[in-house]
Formats: sequence, C-alpha cells, structure tokens
Amino acid sequence: MSAKGCDEVRPHLQAVFIKAKYYMKLYDFAPSHNCYKVRLLLAILGVCYRREPVDLFGGASHTSEFLALNPRGQVPVLEDEGEAIWDSTAILVYLARKYGEPDWLPCEPYTLARVARWLAVAQNELLYGLGRAHWLSRGGSGDMEEAVRRGRRGLALLDLQLAVGTWLAAPHVTIADIACYPHASLAPEAGVALDNYPNVMRWCRSVEAIPGYVAHLA
Repeated sequence: MSAKGCDEVRPHLQAVFIKAKYYMKLYDFAPSHNCYKVRLLLAILGVCYRREPVDLFGGASHTSEFLALNPRGQVPVLEDEGEAIWDSTAILVYLARKYGEPDWLPCEPYTLARVARWLAVAQNELLYGLGRAHWLSRGGSGDMEEAVRRGRRGLALLDLQLAVGTWLAAPHVTIADIACYPHASLAPEAGVALDNYPNVMRWCRSVEAIPGYVAHLA
C-alpha cells in the first residue's frame, strides 16, 4: 500500500482531507482504465488516500472479503468513512460531490444531463471499444476488430462534440472529461491512432494541463 495525494491538500478542505488521510482506501488494478479515472480525479482534487492493489489474475477480487465490499467482484472500490463505494462512475460522482467544487458535477438540469450522457459513453463505446482493445493488446482474449470499431465510433463522438467546445459537457472541466479521458488518451497503446481526431488530441492536452494531473500507472 502507498499513500497518494497527501503532499498538496487544498486549504479549504484541509479538515476533511486530514480525516480522510487515515481511512480512505482505493482498491485498484493499475492497468484498468476505470481505476485510472478514479486515481486521476483524486489527484486533481488533492484528496489523500491509500492505494490497495488488487491481484485480479490471482482471484483477489473474488474472495469473500472483497465480495463483501463489492458483490460484483470488480475494481475500483473506494472505502471512505466506513462506506464502500463501487463502480468507477459512482466513485467519480461521490468524489465530485464530497470533495470537489460544484463545477465538477453541476446541478443545473441540462448541464447535469450532458455530464450523464458522456458518463454513459465512457462506459459503453469507450470502455467496450478502446478499453477492451487496450486489454486485448496486452494478451486478453476477444474480438480486436470489433473492439477497435466500437472504439473509433466513440472517438468520433468525442471529436464531434469537442469541435464546438473545449470540454465535453460544460464550458469548464467536469467528471465527464475525467471519465472519458483514460480510454481516449491510451488508445494509441492499443494501436488506435488519434491522428484523425484532432479535437480529441487537443482535449487530451487540456486534461494533461490541469493542476494535479497524474499519468497512467501501467
């Protein structure tokens, strides 16, 4: 286990983060895009946490202890204040509401709907396209051609939206951008070039310029 995000705690949340330092824990698998998006938001928000690597290949996510945290047997899982929050989208929502400024998850109905729309794309075209292609490129089994096809469809959706704005769902960054970024930015590692998606490439650079940004672990 290693402590993360403890060096630069934002002053207006100091008391919350000092408390969180002792018991917030992220059950994590380094190569996972879904885990990366949680690590990324934690880092940008300056939240202190402890990372607990989970050996998926060794069956660690299907032990009775882990299933008590998440009956789906999946990572990431975040433990905070005695509660286990599972599913990467749920964790992003939780972190945005508890530790972030309101802009991360706006309350205005139409903007909130736009955020939700891109959260759905992240967990569909991007996850089952680019995320799966990344997994297959590392030795996983499945249909690479179909994964790439779906991934390119997701990139086309992103590029179309980003042609009219810097960010996906609002004039400012939101958790929609954090949810989609890992899949898109890591696409070249799976052999899916971004050259035909100039707006996606610009947007990736914008995310990488956010203070607190951290790169993928693996």
